Amino acid sequence: MVTVLAEATVLDRAPRPAQRPGESSPARRIPLGAAAAALGAVGTLVTWLGSWNPSYWGDEAATVLSAERPIGTLFAELRSIDAVHGVYYLVMHFWIQAFGASELSTRLPSALAVGAMVAGTVVLGARLADPRFGVVAGVVSTLLPRTTFLATEARSYAIGAAIAVWLTVFFVALWQRRETRLRPWIGYGLLVAAASYLFLYLLLLLAVHGAVLLASPTGRARMRGWLVAAVVAIVAASPIVAIAYAERHQVAFLASPSHATAGNVLVAQWFGGAGITVAAWALILLGAIAVSSRALRESRSAYLNRGESDRAVVLLAGAWTVIPTALLLVGNAWVSPMYNSRYLAFCTPAVAMLVALGAIVLARLLTPALRRVASGLVRRREGRPLVELTTVALAVVLVALAALAVPGYLAQRGPYAKSGGSDLRQVADYIQQNARRGDAVVFDQATRQTQRPGLAARLYPAQFAGLRNVEIVTPYYERTRIWDQVAPLRDVISSLDASPTVWALELAKPGVAVPADIDELTAHGYRVVGSRLIHRITVYRLQKEGA
Repeated sequence: MVTVLAEATVLDRAPRPAQRPGESSPARRIPLGAAAAALGAVGTLVTWLGSWNPSYWGDEAATVLSAERPIGTLFAELRSIDAVHGVYYLVMHFWIQAFGASELSTRLPSALAVGAMVAGTVVLGARLADPRFGVVAGVVSTLLPRTTFLATEARSYAIGAAIAVWLTVFFVALWQRRETRLRPWIGYGLLVAAASYLFLYLLLLLAVHGAVLLASPTGRARMRGWLVAAVVAIVAASPIVAIAYAERHQVAFLASPSHATAGNVLVAQWFGGAGITVAAWALILLGAIAVSSRALRESRSAYLNRGESDRAVVLLAGAWTVIPTALLLVGNAWVSPMYNSRYLAFCTPAVAMLVALGAIVLARLLTPALRRVASGLVRRREGRPLVELTTVALAVVLVALAALAVPGYLAQRGPYAKSGGSDLRQVADYIQQNARRGDAVVFDQATRQTQRPGLAARLYPAQFAGLRNVEIVTPYYERTRIWDQVAPLRDVISSLDASPTVWALELAKPGVAVPADIDELTAHGYRVVGSRLIHRITVYRLQKEGA
């Protein structure tokens, strides 16, 4: 594979026979299917490892509680809330029935989807340039922190990213073969519409692909087919769009200024750590500037297999990176809250291709310096030193990128990696080790649903077996909402009299020394006999006076 990478970066010294984008000469052809499958498998394995370590958090709780309920109540729930996630919840319902609801089980589909995304990135890179560029893009897509994060989430984002890249492979095939028949374009439109039922924002791919056709001299003649496809997609997706608009109150919290910020857009959306962020953006800018400067000079040389390939990568990947983000930011500001950095995960393959192009450009720039350094150490043969040293330079760039990604990769797999330190599993384990059958348990309700400590009892029910939860009025699986209906502690506190010992799980809050639930319990005759801060949840043990 190293030789293959080197050959992809060597500057053409003589004109090549005309060939379609995505093809290479027979002497230099590599088995694209095998490369895509192999890198996809590596992507799944690398991102799956350790994905089960972090505790569940609130968004994943919505997945598990929705998927675990009976089909009848699941459909009832979707009629009132979260219909935009309905297809994913339905798939996860059958998955959980087959494999259980552990973190290992529910996150595995995301890791498998990451592998499909990486494989699709290899194929897409090959279509736009050649198989060697596809391999480099596939390697980069595996390294990106957004990719490695996707595999640790029991949500639909990884599946959406995989669908997005393969839809784009289909679109590029129509674009490159200059398809004029309407039937393939209608099929493309129906596929985009179907994808939107899994993740609504995949409809934004229509804008990306349309912009590519408009900006491409060979694409403008295809606009008729794209317009038909867009109409088909929008009409077919209109029910889910209408439902999403009706349920827009679900994401009202996104109106917070902490979401649509430059830090989220430029850092958290794709990268995370300072080192990997600076390096990735530097490579993206380097690649874009290098290709643009050659285009302005009308140079016949290329960084990939030909100049057209360079420009196609910048055009498609650039549009795919910028347009969805820009549209969500505009909508967030002027229509309704809709921006979250996780929602742009389906653009990850585009970012990977831009970084890969920059890595190849940097390797080419480093090669002359390496050649001078190695001139006294390497026996030269005509035409070979440049190839070998470019291989070394590219390998060094990719290894450096991987090294910068390692801290984020490990942090994503820490026990408290989710949602600022979710410790639901650790709290549940502590309760199992210390509570006794017949003890009562109460939960902090003075926080957002997705942060409530009571989720620990639903996500890890075995650890709470035999304990009395007196606050539940209607369990989640009997409701048309995601969560349990609970009563305030003050309304049910008399029900605790049968339990001399009560465990109170309270979310730590700045400036609050004694939680309201503890005041309520002590006023009812209980006294605190112990407490333990797990990470962000404090577990209090209270004993009835005189017991």
